Amino acid sequence: MNTGQTIFSQLMDYLPMYEFQKCVKRYWGDYRSRTLSCREQFLAMAFAQLTYREGLRDIETCLHSIGSKLYHMGFRNPVARSTLADANESRDWRIYADFAQTLIAIARPLYAHDAIRVELHQSLYALDSTTIDLCLALFPWAKFRQHKAAVKVHTLLDLHGNIPSFLCITDGKTSDVKILDEFLPEAGAFYVMDRAYIDFARLFVFTLCSAFFVVRTKENVLLQRRYSHPVDKSTGVRSDQTVILTTVASAKAYPDPLRCVSYFDLEHQRRLKFLTNNFQLPALMIAQIYKCRWQVELFFKWIKQHLRIKAFYGTSDNAVKTQIWIAVSVYVLVAIVRKQLGLEMSLYQILQILSITLLEKTPISCVFEAFDSRSELLDNSNQLILFDY
Repeated sequence: MNTGQTIFSQLMDYLPMYEFQKCVKRYWGDYRSRTLSCREQFLAMAFAQLTYREGLRDIETCLHSIGSKLYHMGFRNPVARSTLADANESRDWRIYADFAQTLIAIARPLYAHDAIRVELHQSLYALDSTTIDLCLALFPWAKFRQHKAAVKVHTLLDLHGNIPSFLCITDGKTSDVKILDEFLPEAGAFYVMDRAYIDFARLFVFTLCSAFFVVRTKENVLLQRRYSHPVDKSTGVRSDQTVILTTVASAKAYPDPLRCVSYFDLEHQRRLKFLTNNFQLPALMIAQIYKCRWQVELFFKWIKQHLRIKAFYGTSDNAVKTQIWIAVSVYVLVAIVRKQLGLEMSLYQILQILSITLLEKTPISCVFEAFDSRSELLDNSNQLILFDY
């Protein structure tokens, strides 16, 4: 009989619990807590994420059914749904937001040298937001439209490993462009954004910080051409121009010249125009950098499909933010484990394996090694093809 730790406990051992307790003390999270500590709340919510629980009653039933293994998973007492609901409602969500940032700081160096789809030596980030629809009757604080509620998850995604380096949760009415005020650009890095982030006063901050941006321009942005540079139209690039803004307000907000690259997308039969403050890279690479922005859309699709962030266990602002931040922590934790164990499989495959092996008492590396060996045998016999989604 294997008397070792459960897979769940081994997975949680990758968490820097000392840093977690610092986050708890920062916001007095365990003040007057008797039955459910912040650590146990995190474990219960992480268990719900990893096993795809539907609600608080579902979490309570599954944890009660574990029996004696509950103690070895890190719980002092059985978890009641009312206690967990109260914790989600009252415990400061910033505890889990700060801890998620700690995990992100661990994960990003592990993926710093991962290849991206463009030959770029600098850091590359994609900024975008996704909207999560809610019921207005249950979430009146998240009013989005007249008969609809929603929250927005604004994400700055590090494209080396698809790790979110910055994340902000707001109500659905918050404009995307306001998020540019919430972080300081990294010198020398590239930031790729869509048309929602056109604000020349805010974009000029990137130039002042020696950072670069690539953004798709709007039709109503008036530009005056200063210079035209030669291009190879066989690559899809139609023009490469140095331009200035012509309207008084825009020119005052962004007084420096800009570079406008026009590119014809043969696949979708459409012409795209990009603005950037970088004048050194080839025009084709500017278009390729913008194409990398699609990775943030795939990230949003992935987390909505494989993490519990579309159905919430509580209805308050605090409960929603707590659940989203813990979901992000689980995503980053799995990414850390993937690198530290040297796994080649996708995060989707790792999550699926964990969902059915959490209570087994076997070394966590053995579980994935067994999967790899089976997959190799099946692949060689053309019986199985593994997909990322």
